[in-house]
Amino acid sequence: MTWALPAIAVVLLGFVAISGRVAGTPITAPIVFTVSGLLLGGEAFGVVDVHATAEIVKLLAEVTLALVLFSDAAHVDLAELRTEISLPARLLGIGLPLTIAAGFGAAAIVLGDLGWPEALLLAVILAPTDAALGQAVVTLPVLPMRIRQGLNVESGLNDGICVPLFLVVLAVAHAEAGTIGGGAAARLVTEQIGYGIVAGVGAGVLAAAVLVTSSRRRALDPLWAHTVPVTAALLAYTAAVPLGGSGFIAAFVGGLTFGALWRRADVDVGNAGHMIDEAGDLFSAVTFIVFGAVLLGPALGRLSWAVLGYALVSLTVVRMLPVALSLVGTHPRAPTVAFLGWFGPRGLATIVFAILIVEEPGELPHEELLLTTAVITIALSVLAHGLTAGPFANRYAAWSRDHPHPEARPAPDTRR
Repeated sequence: MTWALPAIAVVLLGFVAISGRVAGTPITAPIVFTVSGLLLGGEAFGVVDVHATAEIVKLLAEVTLALVLFSDAAHVDLAELRTEISLPARLLGIGLPLTIAAGFGAAAIVLGDLGWPEALLLAVILAPTDAALGQAVVTLPVLPMRIRQGLNVESGLNDGICVPLFLVVLAVAHAEAGTIGGGAAARLVTEQIGYGIVAGVGAGVLAAAVLVTSSRRRALDPLWAHTVPVTAALLAYTAAVPLGGSGFIAAFVGGLTFGALWRRADVDVGNAGHMIDEAGDLFSAVTFIVFGAVLLGPALGRLSWAVLGYALVSLTVVRMLPVALSLVGTHPRAPTVAFLGWFGPRGLATIVFAILIVEEPGELPHEELLLTTAVITIALSVLAHGLTAGPFANRYAAWSRDHPHPEARPAPDTRR
């Protein structure tokens, strides 16, 4: 571990030095960070030789997801979203459950060694999408707003929706494996969801009250306003955990609460979310480096045809068929269905879920197979969605200009 942190810092600085050159190319930041981590890991040069159960790995993953969940939720403007609610509502309300069902079925067929709770758990941890892996898809102004916003909102909310599902299915899997009793599992899940919601609402209300009240009294330094969302995310997480609640649920609920109250108050505090966005980006970058070094290297050594087959199915049929079914009745055109279906990259949330499974005190019967499959799927997604994001987005944008949607309208350039 002696040289791990300096090596990670050098990778980050190296990417900064070329970031302008690679912007808009198929070489994305997650690709660079994952490959760098793989080279630095114990399976290669051994500079970052840390086990997945190391406390620092768990802490990094948890802090990163908490920041991203809070930021994503806080950015959801329900009033603005109502004008374009149809697409993300279908992707989340119909596509997400169908994706989990399809992933469960595919795991039961392709990975026959998995018990049904483990197959369902794999489907849940691979259900959330990560817009950062194909950022051109949600940032290019030439793309139709409803497509960009639909994918952006889906990516921003489905990880928060999947957190309680993950907790429930993980508890069921451990109960089936006999590592915890059924009654204890039910109580654990109830406490994690309940206390998580309570802590999240409390942190969101307190942070919004501080920001709004101090702004109206002209007692707020704009520099310190940027720290409020970061502090609120950490407060939500750290308040939930001692109570027995899920810090991730708390962060997500806290972000929803904070964002709703802040916008309703209609006070001008500048870009108060600037710092949490940057902190989330930095921690996400480090997480992908650690993913390559700690998880991907060992997973490649356990790669099998069944694992590779499931990963390919997960990124194609398991995602694309549910998306197509969710759009039935909207008269979608084939290129739009294909574009929306393909861009469901797997990333940060799945990485954190995998690390949390490793950290559980009891081991699942086929935990190694489950984790290997999840890690290989993420790695393929980082590569495939990263390489295709720019070219496919430009091609679809050109097609959409020639075949405008009846309700299409211009949109500002928004980032996740």
